[in-house]
Amino acid sequence: MDASSANYFMHDLASRLSSRVQLTTDGHHAYLEAVANNFDEIDYAMLVKLYGKEGDGSKTAEKKYSPARFTGSRKTVIQGSPRDKFISTSYVERSNLTMRMCMRRFTRLTNAFSKKIENHAYSVALHMVYYNFVRQHQSLRITPAMAAGLTKRFMSVEDIARLIPEPQATKRGIYKPRKNILKAA
Repeated sequence: MDASSANYFMHDLASRLSSRVQLTTDGHHAYLEAVANNFDEIDYAMLVKLYGKEGDGSKTAEKKYSPARFTGSRKTVIQGSPRDKFISTSYVERSNLTMRMCMRRFTRLTNAFSKKIENHAYSVALHMVYYNFVRQHQSLRITPAMAAGLTKRFMSVEDIARLIPEPQATKRGIYKPRKNILKAA
């Protein structure tokens, strides 16, 4: 994520919030300016995870794709008065893991990627609707949408399909029949 993307993301986030919040980001420096540009009053901290080197430094196939060893973290208050016990990136990391596990488009080292950004966005949107409105969560015993008071019942995949508007016929140009290529040959 570059500075422009971070600024766009934080602008969108700030526009959706109506009260002061506590925000924690990772150590990506693009967030520093983006948060400062888009939030007047916020309790903001940065959590930087520290990793150590693996034992012998070999690049065998088993170690090449393994994560480095976690050695600790550093919490830094950037703005406001964030509460120390809430300085965490665990929720967003769990959300990212759930998306990677549920959508092959996010699985590393596969050919299941989206060739068009629009299709990728549709896939993410469909996952989020399913996750929040259809899937019963074990800890809640209901959907997150029901817990938030947005719906009173479980939705089905059919309910989601009915949300998609019917395609509208568009006028095309004048029909011009093609010449029969086989006859000409």
